[in-house]
Amino acid sequence: MAAGPSHAAGDALRAAVLEWVAYLKDIGVKDLRTVAAAEPAPASSPAPRSAPATTTPVPSRSGELFRIAAPSTEAPVDPAERLKRIREEIGECTRCRLHAGRTNLVFGVGDPAARLMFVGEGPGADEDAQGEPFVGRAGQKLNEMIQAIGLTRGAVYIANIVKCRPPENREPLPDEVATCSPFLFAQIEAVRPRVIVTLGSPAARTLLGTKLGITKIRGTWHSYRGIPVLPTFHPAYLLRAYTPENRRLVWEDLKAARTRMDEER
Repeated sequence: MAAGPSHAAGDALRAAVLEWVAYLKDIGVKDLRTVAAAEPAPASSPAPRSAPATTTPVPSRSGELFRIAAPSTEAPVDPAERLKRIREEIGECTRCRLHAGRTNLVFGVGDPAARLMFVGEGPGADEDAQGEPFVGRAGQKLNEMIQAIGLTRGAVYIANIVKCRPPENREPLPDEVATCSPFLFAQIEAVRPRVIVTLGSPAARTLLGTKLGITKIRGTWHSYRGIPVLPTFHPAYLLRAYTPENRRLVWEDLKAARTRMDEER
């Protein structure tokens, strides 16, 4: 006898929780406690349905798990609506220590149905002030990189692994990434880009579960849940080491990403 809907939903949730626990261990979180899954809030209006929804578990302030709608026909088909719901779920977040020093939460920007997505590390001072990712000097360099492959900032989607600025622009700590990155995962699932370009080591580690530095993996293709991922240098690194060799490497990465984006259907 085939499993009923409730059994299937339970199996999917258990699989999601196990995947999440494995991810936490991969990024160095050692203090894992048993948590319970909260019931999802009822939808405000009916949506087209043809398959069970999948969900991404996210730790709340109390340590329980709540769920963000991942892409499926159970959720609204409009990526902009999905992103809106994710942003509403984040709210005025106080789930980790980074909220204490922020001016603005920095969610994401760009085309909700973008074919190319860039994932960075976290907001800097300018981003914290304006509430938008990559608007400072590194953001200007990223804009140049995007324009160099014949696209515009508005035609791609840009987000970070954490939504609040780390003090003194340090790298996010493992527990901060563990708390915030599920929102990034939900953004990726909402946008469903054809290609993702990760900018710098922290973004690559978060999406790929690797411990290798960016110099070891840049320019090599990987996959995140079936989406091709290409790591490259962070624009801030280019500003510090703007050598002909580094410019050449990033240009090759960007051309490869654009070609792969055009090829993917």
